[in-house]
Amino acid sequence: MSPNLKDVPESAAVPTDREMVRIQHVSKQFSLRHDHSLKELVFSALQKKKLADTFLALDDVDLTVHAGETVGLIGFNGSGKSTLLKTISGVLFPDHGRVLLRGRVAGLIEVGAGFHPDLSGRENVYLNGAILGMTREQIDAKFDEIVAFSEIEEFIDTDVKYYSSGMFLRLAFSVAVHTEPDIFLVDEILSVGDEPFQRKCLERIRELQAAGRTMVVVSHELEMLQKLCTRIVVMRSGKVVFDGDPREAVATLRAS
Repeated sequence: MSPNLKDVPESAAVPTDREMVRIQHVSKQFSLRHDHSLKELVFSALQKKKLADTFLALDDVDLTVHAGETVGLIGFNGSGKSTLLKTISGVLFPDHGRVLLRGRVAGLIEVGAGFHPDLSGRENVYLNGAILGMTREQIDAKFDEIVAFSEIEEFIDTDVKYYSSGMFLRLAFSVAVHTEPDIFLVDEILSVGDEPFQRKCLERIRELQAAGRTMVVVSHELEMLQKLCTRIVVMRSGKVVFDGDPREAVATLRAS
């Protein structure tokens, strides 16, 4: 269940002209591993057609995100939005083009990303915090706040391999938002826990917006993104087909 959208105020972020994310003509292709049947191979040979072995996930994407902006990425499954977010985060590397970033980047891209299954939640807070650029002293200072926000105090000394996906997400989100990143990336905010915790996550995101942080958000919750974002990018077949006003972006997606 999603938080009541009345509780999500319109974006109060004030964008500036300072570029924080610059995506320059980025393309990303994946290999498809197919076990083609003999019938398919014979048919393709007779038709003199080569069976597709690759998938173009991003096709010459050019995009700039400025300081203070909260930019949404929307599109149907397979449109390339999550691939683009992973490319910005450095999880994936583009085949062509480049991604330029300014400042510290943190985010919630995949469940348990950066977490070691054989370490406890406590140990993973320190590991993930270090990966995201925090010093030991900074993590020490914020540790209690991170754990309290995640609401898994009882399990903080349990190996994370025993965590549910919701517990993973709570702790990962909590670490990410407490690193005070310059650029915050998140895939599906509203998949993080139950409704009260989702509301708390949105409140924390509002605090980051008020502090002038830059955000790129992927979500299928279109009404929430309309209120949260300063602008929304619509993607289709790996291309940007619209970039602008949130309401126009949602209308563009729904009309496609």
